[in-house]
Amino acid sequence: MNPLRYQATRERLGSLDCVIISPETVEPIAGLAVFCHGFGAGGDDLVGLAGELLQVAAPQKPLVMVFPAAPLSLADQGMPGARAWWLLSIQRLMNALEEGRYEQVREEVPDGIEEARTALVESIEAAMQRYDVDESRLLLGGFSQGAMLSVETACLGLKQPPRQLCLFSGALICERRWRPVMPRLRDTKIFQSHGSTDMVLPLQTGLWLRDALTESECRVEFCQFAGPHTIPLEALEHSGKMLAELAMC
Repeated sequence: MNPLRYQATRERLGSLDCVIISPETVEPIAGLAVFCHGFGAGGDDLVGLAGELLQVAAPQKPLVMVFPAAPLSLADQGMPGARAWWLLSIQRLMNALEEGRYEQVREEVPDGIEEARTALVESIEAAMQRYDVDESRLLLGGFSQGAMLSVETACLGLKQPPRQLCLFSGALICERRWRPVMPRLRDTKIFQSHGSTDMVLPLQTGLWLRDALTESECRVEFCQFAGPHTIPLEALEHSGKMLAELAMC
């Protein structure tokens, strides 16, 4: 069987501008993957991972990958081209962790997170409708702030939980909101990665998230790697394998 060929297009899904990686085929789509970038990155920051993920997955059935750009521009904060799902102060977060104000970090409900969730859900639903798939064929994931938005969306936004969840360098926030509804993710396959030398979101913040999920009887495969705030090769390889599983559903 000849390998599938993919193309990239820029389109607006819902209220978000997206890069869509789709196959050059008229066959039915087997699965949909949506990846959300982190705070301060360009809207197409994660698009470069698509080729690596597809190479690992080598799907025999066609998949679609969507990379939405966050709605907020950070140009007026001296960061032209940078975007955010909601505004935050990295320094304030780091200060709270250094001073041991852990509950403040874990329980914070950032201003703007609900609006970001609504926008992301609209884009996901538009993509699911276009490609005739539902949440049982959805992989949702993100890096850093995008990972936190993915948890928020999986717990509180989508009508049904996604089949798979990939969380790169995320953290536990909104604890009082998330914990009561985390059990809805018990049938979701969850992969989480976090660097041991992460200076932006320290490893402990990722461990809090992992523990909250496992205490809710969710299936979490946790990858701790020796590195900073990034997505390591082992995380890409694992995510690619999850894409391959999605294509076999």
